[in-house]
Amino acid sequence: MDLNNPVIQLCMEGTRAEFERRLDDARLLYLQAWDAHTDDYDACIAAHYVARFQETPEETLHWNQIALDHANAVDDERIKDFYPSLYVNLGHSYEAMDDKVNAQKYYQLAAELGLTHQSD
Repeated sequence: MDLNNPVIQLCMEGTRAEFERRLDDARLLYLQAWDAHTDDYDACIAAHYVARFQETPEETLHWNQIALDHANAVDDERIKDFYPSLYVNLGHSYEAMDDKVNAQKYYQLAAELGLTHQSD
């Protein structure tokens, strides 16, 4: 991961803001990251974080799907290690919408890559 990438820097700042409970700042930083994306890799990363601040399960699913779609368009190894997290987030989105079949599908994909979802 290129820590000098502006999108990644904005997402790191957003994560720091979240940790510090500055949620409005975090939301804005993630949206800035989305606006700054220049390729599918950047778009995947930014959408993954934008999804965290949506108001409805449908909007969260939408952004998580955008993240996966952009990940699938990346034609190199940079995104490989990101798939388990993308799958868990999609699983969680489907679970929030009471779609157990699709939730299990994405949790299984994550598990096949080594990330087992822990239910709340």
